[in-house]
Amino acid sequence: MQLLDGKIVSQAVKADIKHQAQLLQQAGKKTPHLAAVLVGTNGASETYVASKVKSCAEVGFKSTLIRLEENISETELLSTLEKLNQDDDIDGILVQLPLPRHIREEKVINAILPEKDVDGFHPVNTGRMVQGQPSFIPATPYGIMLMLEHYQIETAGKHAVVIGRSNIVGRPISILLSLNTNPGNCTVTVCHSRTANLKEICLQADIIVAALGKPGFLTADMVKENAVVIDVGITRVADATKRTGFAIKGDVDFEAVAPVCSYITPVPGGVGLMTIAALLKNTLRAVEFKS
Repeated sequence: MQLLDGKIVSQAVKADIKHQAQLLQQAGKKTPHLAAVLVGTNGASETYVASKVKSCAEVGFKSTLIRLEENISETELLSTLEKLNQDDDIDGILVQLPLPRHIREEKVINAILPEKDVDGFHPVNTGRMVQGQPSFIPATPYGIMLMLEHYQIETAGKHAVVIGRSNIVGRPISILLSLNTNPGNCTVTVCHSRTANLKEICLQADIIVAALGKPGFLTADMVKENAVVIDVGITRVADATKRTGFAIKGDVDFEAVAPVCSYITPVPGGVGLMTIAALLKNTLRAVEFKS
């Protein structure tokens, strides 16, 4: 069993991004600039956004953090996004999810210009991705593909099972794995809460992507020998032994599944780190697309 180490891969991706950003500047191009919008004071969202801002500094990007009150109206948030859309110095815009219940996520996602949608959620980018055209790919699926590429994991002709069908992870990773690319060229099965015989389907898989948000869901008896297991789950579970009062758990029963696998991602330290690296890569591409 070999760990798919998100720290190692993300550092390699960031080093390349930093180098590419320097080349852009040497060629007289602009410094990539990411704007992050944070609504309210959700603890997890605060942590994620702080990490994204810190990562921008590490690779030489500019970043702007816009904090908005929890009770801001949808109209006011959309007005903020329109100003960012019109700001030529801003290359990428992300709105940290989840949003307060009175704000429609779909409305907010659609309000971001596709060419600045570095989260890759806009329908235009989704359509381009489905057709294999240049686009911004959602950061978590993109990070998974970068990890598979780094470790040179053979995917062509393999059976990949994706557990989860969200627009953020499940659907896009199923599309990416099926494209005529490398990594890619998998035969893909998408499973969800209504899937019958889930265990039997998983046992056929050469690659399993667990992205359903249920800690420890994927157990050893669901995984065939030498399968590749990608754990996208990241759930806070109460743990009195931790200083924070909680532990971060993935969707995979890591201790039991790891001995069965050829490769597996840890949680934390796996896909989460790759998500931020992929976001930075999208922001760099936003500048390159303009060139």
